[in-house]
Amino acid sequence: MQTRNERYQGCLIGGAIGDALGWPVEFLKLDEINRKYGPKGITNLEKGRSNLVEITDDTQMTIFTTEGLLRAANRGRNRGIGHIPSVVHRSYLRWLNTQGVTSDVEKDGWIYSIEGLHTRRAPGNTCLDALMSGKMGTMEEPINNSKGCGGVMRTAPIGLFYKKEQAFKLGCESAAITHGHPSGYLSAGALSYIIAAIIEGLDLEIAAEQALIECEKYPYSEECNKLIQKAISLSKSDKPDLQAIESLGEGWVGEEALAVSIYCALKYKNNFEKAVITAVNHDGDSDSTGAITGNILGAYLGIKGIPENWVREIELSEELTQLAEDLVKTYEDSEEWHEKYPGW
Repeated sequence: MQTRNERYQGCLIGGAIGDALGWPVEFLKLDEINRKYGPKGITNLEKGRSNLVEITDDTQMTIFTTEGLLRAANRGRNRGIGHIPSVVHRSYLRWLNTQGVTSDVEKDGWIYSIEGLHTRRAPGNTCLDALMSGKMGTMEEPINNSKGCGGVMRTAPIGLFYKKEQAFKLGCESAAITHGHPSGYLSAGALSYIIAAIIEGLDLEIAAEQALIECEKYPYSEECNKLIQKAISLSKSDKPDLQAIESLGEGWVGEEALAVSIYCALKYKNNFEKAVITAVNHDGDSDSTGAITGNILGAYLGIKGIPENWVREIELSEELTQLAEDLVKTYEDSEEWHEKYPGW
């Protein structure tokens, strides 16, 4: 039995590992990947130009989602009020500042001070444009019609912080800040729900099936539901992985990225390494499908289920471990905590 701390670490660091594994091949077709890395594709973490095993904007924004949740909790405890998506939005504006785009937001707290986050790692244009607009998108008043995977790839921490149904709603709301198409935010809600269900002790397949039931309660969920169902079904079939993934899509949009990740996580639910390798070796958005698969299986298997050398090598491993520990704590009434996650 994994402890809560081990599952939280597994989710955050597992996501970062999947992200980093897919990052060098994100914009390559499978035949290009095979020419460069051999018939098995990329199978190990690779150092980037900084001589680090680099995370991308997927993990950066996951970190700022986590910060937003903790700051919102602090605000709620101390002021009795706080609209969680609005606080998360302000954390995303801090991320925007780390990308070299000035925004009118407080630059306090420990996350913004992490030097390694102040670097561009192919940030998504939809996220940049939405955050630069000066408006905050919602499900009721969408900021655009984008269903890119930039919403779902950052919402796993919501499932670590909230119970299933609340996690689904907050996952949707957090993704809708930048992605206005239902499939762009419902996929994020479903991921948050799956993570929460795993933390509550559900088996992975049951978690995915229950997320599907929750998703069906929302308008315009047919597209997302169809692919989740297909991913669950394919994971039980004998169809070769590449054919299965190809039939689910390339992962550039939310419902495809989630479906590919659910497939890989279910197909290899006891083998983190095999699951994330399968998740990144295809024609599509390799770092995002790798990240989401890593989030899911990291939460399911815990940090001890991830290769130790990968945990040690990944960029910001210590900071991600600290964030996981803080998510477990939820809140601490101390001066240090208030400085880390200001809630005013």
